[in-house]
Amino acid sequence: MKFDIKEEDLIIKPYKHSGPIYIREQKGHFQRIRRYLSWFLMLIFVGLPWLSYQGQQAILFDVAHQQFRIFGATFLPQDFMLLAWLFMAGAFALFFVTNWLGRVWCGFICPQTVWMLMFTWVEHKVEGTRNQRIKMDKGGWNLSKTRKKLTKHSIWLLMSLLTATSFMAYFVPVSTLYADMFTLQWSGLVSFWVFLFTLCTYGNAGFLREKMCTVACPYSRFQSVMFDKDTLVVSYNSLRGEQRGRRKRKDDPSKLGLGDCVDCNLCVEVCPAGIDIRNGLQYECINCGLCIDACDQTMDKFGYKNGLISYKSEHQMAGKLTKPFRLKLVGYAVLTGVVIATMAVWLSLRTPLEVSVIRDRNVLYRLDYLGIVENPYTLSIINKTQQTLSYNIGLNGFYGANLVAPSDIKIAAGQMLLVPVTITADQHNLKHKVHKVTFVVSSVEDSTIQLEKTSYFYSE
Repeated sequence: MKFDIKEEDLIIKPYKHSGPIYIREQKGHFQRIRRYLSWFLMLIFVGLPWLSYQGQQAILFDVAHQQFRIFGATFLPQDFMLLAWLFMAGAFALFFVTNWLGRVWCGFICPQTVWMLMFTWVEHKVEGTRNQRIKMDKGGWNLSKTRKKLTKHSIWLLMSLLTATSFMAYFVPVSTLYADMFTLQWSGLVSFWVFLFTLCTYGNAGFLREKMCTVACPYSRFQSVMFDKDTLVVSYNSLRGEQRGRRKRKDDPSKLGLGDCVDCNLCVEVCPAGIDIRNGLQYECINCGLCIDACDQTMDKFGYKNGLISYKSEHQMAGKLTKPFRLKLVGYAVLTGVVIATMAVWLSLRTPLEVSVIRDRNVLYRLDYLGIVENPYTLSIINKTQQTLSYNIGLNGFYGANLVAPSDIKIAAGQMLLVPVTITADQHNLKHKVHKVTFVVSSVEDSTIQLEKTSYFYSE
């Protein structure tokens, strides 16, 4: 078959849009997956702050008191190692998924995409189809256009406000946040952050949209580093589709010298980034699969086989097999597993108790007329549980010494208490000038909560 391809058709046009992108609403397999997944993620995002555990908000990042509660565990700034592990696990998991399935994070899970398509859905319901929106925007202002624009932007602002308050509910107790909202008693700080997040959501999802993905987000720029010839990406089968051209449903494309692409342009109209996937892989493509749904819909109407646009690797497009177990993919998977396992071990060994031993640098020791050496200490004890607990202080590793310390020390949940203690010993029984001592702080209510801290006893 001989294709009559012009030289200008071989030139890939750069991504450029001088105006807004009018996204056509599309139904199909990948759109259903994204819609169900978006609803699931939205319910988690909005609902998590409302969960209660042991009479308290289950998840609360209390920045003011430097306490981060996640169900039964309380994390303090000293536990920020966990945050490092989470970031590392997330990064390697993202590398693994990207090398395997391309930019599915961007197309299906990224908050920018979820909110952008949610705002677009509202736009479609209020202002009409893509062609109706284009026609209305080109026309002059009238009562109908004003009403639709006000309705759309009012819904967008309401959604943005709900997004902002839902986000703030992770940092301010949810009951206090909404009670103060309805009674107009928000503090200046809370009001500022809610206003800022509302404005950012409204601007990003309503106006910037694809520009956040193509201009601001760095992920689109370095994603190709994680790709290889076995990575599944949205691909157009040019061998099957070209020469593209319009035709009637009953026409035989082989007699017309045409491929399967009917040049309906739906793949461009449904694309959130406004690109033409037929020009090849482009960094603006977020692998959302909307062009696949649109193309399959057209293929069904013409009685052609689906898959002209599909998720395929470069090897599959060339008629080869994709290697499921390749070095880069396995390496990312192993690193992700190692980081998650390390984080799990760290959490299992973590004790919900923090103890620090503070010495008086001005007076290392005191010696009385009876030959008794006395060393003063201050123990900083932090209760990292969510209940008030009592603690006892013991001494290990220094036989013949006496510990003077209070018993049943009550410390509220997440609170720190400074406890002065003293160790005394007979100078005649001391063989060395410096002795290692170990303080043992243990919970009265829970014997598994125990922590040892080492310090030194000076006699001269």
